[in-house]
Amino acid sequence: MPEVFQFDFMQRAFIAGISIGLICPVIGMFIIMRRQSLIGDGLGHIAFAGVATGWLLGIYPVMSATIFTVAAALGIEELRARRPAFADMILAIFFYTGMALAVLFSSMSRANNVNLMSYLFGSIVTVNLLDVQVIVGLAAVVLLVMRHIFKELVFTTFDEEAAVVSGLPVRKINLVIALLTALTVSISMRIVGVLLVAALMIVPVAASLQISAGFRNTIVNAVLISEVSVVSGLVGSFYLNLASGGTIVLSAVFLFILSFGLRQAVLDRYRAAK
Repeated sequence: MPEVFQFDFMQRAFIAGISIGLICPVIGMFIIMRRQSLIGDGLGHIAFAGVATGWLLGIYPVMSATIFTVAAALGIEELRARRPAFADMILAIFFYTGMALAVLFSSMSRANNVNLMSYLFGSIVTVNLLDVQVIVGLAAVVLLVMRHIFKELVFTTFDEEAAVVSGLPVRKINLVIALLTALTVSISMRIVGVLLVAALMIVPVAASLQISAGFRNTIVNAVLISEVSVVSGLVGSFYLNLASGGTIVLSAVFLFILSFGLRQAVLDRYRAAK
């Protein structure tokens, strides 16, 4: 057995990492198609405010972060539905509010810098059994809900007006995807970190779009790219003693560069053949 798997904390990290590597690109695919790529960043900062609140009040930080991100995601979606012309401005207001609350609560909490940094940038060492149980449980909920409403979600994503005319509960579906995004952000931060969690939702999908044809095929390839990024990033962070979030995201970026280069090479060959 390789050395990396002989440690309990690495076993926990791989279980948690593989779980988030599965759900992040699935959610990210719909976020990109809806042109809401920055929502992950906004919710990430709000999640950190929730973490600081958890330390301040003495409750489980992941749970407090989940409450904060769910409330913020539902608030963003509700305001976006009421004022669609100001969607970017609404997201920006929530983004900066989350940053301000994070700074305020972190200065008030008793948590030391090491604890807070592990949530900001991710840390494989600090992932405990409770974290793994919460991550796996919430990941299963996200996937089950996505599977249940997949067709309706695809229809709404590509043509919201037609979905409304067809009688689909578009507003409820939009609230559900906002809720699932919030859950994904809150459960992924222990491995990737709140500052980088949005990258794991976006970069594997961006890489898959370079080499895939068809919606389902793009999701499948995005999940494969995400899982390779997570595994290679965790291994790299273990042997090089680096933050897990950074190594995972850089692995995903490297795969994006490869896929982009492959696409360009194919296009150049096709143009040359003509």
